[in-house]
Amino acid sequence: MPTRLNKTSSVPSLANLRTVELAGWGGYPRVQSTVWEPRDSAELKRSFEKTTIVRGQGRSYGDAALSKTGIVVLSENLNREQTLNDNGVFSAEAGTTIAQVLNQVVPQGWFPAVVPGTKFVSLGGCLAADVHGKNHHHVGSFAQHVLQFELLLADEVGLSCSAQENVDAFSATAGGMGLTGIVTDVEMQLIPVETPFVVAQHHQAKDLEQSLQILNDPRLDDEYSVVWLDCLAKGRRFGRGILIRGHHARHDELPGGSETVRASRKFDLKFDFPSWVLTAQLLTAFNSLYYRYQGSRKTAFIQHYDDFFFPLDRIGSWPRMYGKRGFVQYQCLFPLAHSGQGVQLILEELTETGRDSFLAVLKRFGPASQGLLSFPFPGYTLTMDFPMSEDLLPFLNRLDEVVLRLGGRVYLAKDARLSADNFKLMYPRLDEWRSLKAILDPHNVFQSDLSRRLELTPADKPLNP
Repeated sequence: MPTRLNKTSSVPSLANLRTVELAGWGGYPRVQSTVWEPRDSAELKRSFEKTTIVRGQGRSYGDAALSKTGIVVLSENLNREQTLNDNGVFSAEAGTTIAQVLNQVVPQGWFPAVVPGTKFVSLGGCLAADVHGKNHHHVGSFAQHVLQFELLLADEVGLSCSAQENVDAFSATAGGMGLTGIVTDVEMQLIPVETPFVVAQHHQAKDLEQSLQILNDPRLDDEYSVVWLDCLAKGRRFGRGILIRGHHARHDELPGGSETVRASRKFDLKFDFPSWVLTAQLLTAFNSLYYRYQGSRKTAFIQHYDDFFFPLDRIGSWPRMYGKRGFVQYQCLFPLAHSGQGVQLILEELTETGRDSFLAVLKRFGPASQGLLSFPFPGYTLTMDFPMSEDLLPFLNRLDEVVLRLGGRVYLAKDARLSADNFKLMYPRLDEWRSLKAILDPHNVFQSDLSRRLELTPADKPLNP
């Protein structure tokens, strides 16, 4: 049984509830939700009167932070307490974002060990999804660098979770999509860096076989690596890509004038793009230009960390490029033995159906974390974006069958439509997780649209409608 901390004082009812339309980061799905925004951590510690799910920055692509019933707790105010010690141990409230962490720690010579593709995510969300970065094959996922966290249960009892204390609760919460309780505080180990810059280098791959090879070539390995894939190339160019690799720059690697390197300027999209913008012809032309330009950078160059790790953050509200209907991001993972075959079959499905993906990224994963529902295991993961359309979801169901046949899985933080049956087959430690969920949250207070769709929690009404 968990070691429980002291019971907090109860606040009998919630104030300032309001109903708003919420969506996944891709704009799909959209639901009317009742939201509550606590002013601070003290206010958060109250009686749970309805089913609850926490929403950080809303960057999950699907319905993990949505709920048609109960309450969605907005955690943006829970970011006030932040400390950094001389050994690079950073502690903060769970609503603190990676952007806020970076602003504080990079000038002092530290960097998060794992960052996802956007810095506008909360620490609590990073733990709930057990996010990964471009360096998973070397250092694993976010949870593997969390020293401890505080978990608030529905009975207002707090648990201190670490590798030594309440280990089972740690394993159920890392990758548990916010369904075991509310993470209130996170303590994590940072890595030392000498500069805010990255030494980056690009390498062209002429086809899919070479794209897979260069990602696994020890001569081209680096601290961080990812392959951008051209999903629209045909014939001999099928699956061509650009390996983008890099490492944190040391002082002695910086040429003169590097201190003047700045992150690219940011801008916001002020309107939804019309549907005719992302046509196959325009996407093909863009991919060809991108392939030639990025492949022409034959030597190493210096980038600000913002441009290397978070290129899409430069475009505020970038999902508006997909128009009012939004898009679905599909991320799947294949074990090492079947990765090449799996990626090829998925891309062939795109070609045969005339489906276009504006963005496709290939990464290599290392060992899994302790999270029972954590996504990564050793293999290759492919991420693609698809504009929402009437026939998209049946098509993605077809991709699920390919993934299942080869022993893979789909990432829950990107998911908005996976079936409960397929989910059970993809995540073999589900029964272990359910047993711990029953101990930590016996009344299923913590629910989301994702949890009900995947039958992680019952499809019932709020506790007190």
